[in-house]
Amino acid sequence: MLLFLPGLICDARVFAPQLAAFPDSRAIQGYGQADSLIEMAGIVLEEADRQGAGQFDLFGHSMGGRVALEVYRLAPERVRRLALSSTGVHSLGEGEPAKRRALQAIGHERGFEALVDTWLPPMVAEAHRASEAYAAMRQMCLDAGQQTFDAQIDAQIARPEQASLLPSIACPTLVMTGELDLWSPPEQHQEIAAQIPDSSLVIVAGAGHMLPLEAPEAVNQAIADWLGREPVQSASV
Repeated sequence: MLLFLPGLICDARVFAPQLAAFPDSRAIQGYGQADSLIEMAGIVLEEADRQGAGQFDLFGHSMGGRVALEVYRLAPERVRRLALSSTGVHSLGEGEPAKRRALQAIGHERGFEALVDTWLPPMVAEAHRASEAYAAMRQMCLDAGQQTFDAQIDAQIARPEQASLLPSIACPTLVMTGELDLWSPPEQHQEIAAQIPDSSLVIVAGAGHMLPLEAPEAVNQAIADWLGREPVQSASV
């Protein structure tokens, strides 16, 4: 089974093209009001259990990539393959909490629609901002609501250290981002891939941060190639 993990104020809709292309796949619909990455990872493992998946392939996008790393930390023997897309592993940077709290304040002071319309456009390559896919992204984010945004921002601010986990990853790993991703740029993913022993790096031309909907064909091809890679060992559970 292939499990997709969405990012900040996203849900299964961000993976619509992938869910259509890969029948043996599921997406985490959301993390509810979970306010820690570890709690979110627990939700993923519970969903895998409900689906009867002892082992699974795991694709995390944006914040979902960080959640995927926590799943791997908790249960590495269950992760057959790992994909980290449009994400990061760096610890909290100077000034980051203030920037994230400023976004929260827009929602509380001017309404959640104003927050989404401030946050979302830079996440998408300019050429894609007038597309039907962008309209779908915007509605998805609006549906999440302020409480979900607040909880997930708390999770990001309190995130655990993850960079030291990368060299221990022992399964085929896809590292991927968009060429025009301003939030999680190619250079960041080059550094991530360099630390994972069995990794491949894909940079998608012309795409921004919301990669699964901006460039579905390229993402689906990268996933197909990744799923074709055999794990070195088949762990027992």
